[in-house]
Order: sequence, then structure tokens, then C-alpha cells
Amino acid sequence: MAKVTPEKNEQVAKMNFGSIYPHYLKRIEKHGRTKEELDHVIKWLTGYEQKVLDQYIAGQGTFGNFFQGAKIHENSHLIKGVVCGYRIEEIEEEFAIYRDCRRMEKLIDELAKGRKMEKVLREAK
Repeated sequence: MAKVTPEKNEQVAKMNFGSIYPHYLKRIEKHGRTKEELDHVIKWLTGYEQKVLDQYIAGQGTFGNFFQGAKIHENSHLIKGVVCGYRIEEIEEEFAIYRDCRRMEKLIDELAKGRKMEKVLREAK
């Protein structure tokens, strides 16, 4: 498994959220999912209201700003698995931005694969 480096964390932190969001949207729409579903998943993870999310989508902030300002969902630790060669649950706390970005990507993956929304949004058992 790949290890996160400070450089990799910083690289992701500096990326503009609005420049990446259209790629997420295109990916899920290819599989019959909607922008509303994508936004719902992102808001679940981050605690953002739609108005704030829309500002990030419009390009007003980096992934660093995005995740530093978020109230990450208390069940986010239930998001596990491998994304881009990184095992999410093994990403150290010092790389929280990178870890939370990968968590979000895992949720988007599941959405694109047709997983039911109640499964995507982790509920404690």
C-alpha cells in the first residue's frame, strides 16, 4: 500500500475544489446518478449547507480550505477500503486533508457503482 507523504498531502490541499468537482459529477452522471445525489453525499461527509458547497463548486477555495472548514461526519471512520492505492483507514491523522479527500472519493465511487444511498451514507449499527 502506498504511504501518504507531506508533499502529496500539500499537493491535494492546494488543488481548487471547483476544478475537480465537474469530474466527480461527470463520473456519477455516466452511471445514472444526479448532481443532487452527489451534493447530498458531499454534504453528509462535510456538514456543509448547499450554499457553502456551491461556493466551493464555483471555485472559491482549495481542498485544504474545503476540508479544514468542514465538520467531518462522526461516522466517517466507517468509510474503509482502497482508493488510488491508499488504504483509507491507514492514512495518518497528520494527513487528514488527504484522508478526507480519499473518503469523499470512496463515497463518490460507491455512488457511481449504483450503491443504495443508505449504504453510501454510513449509519452506525
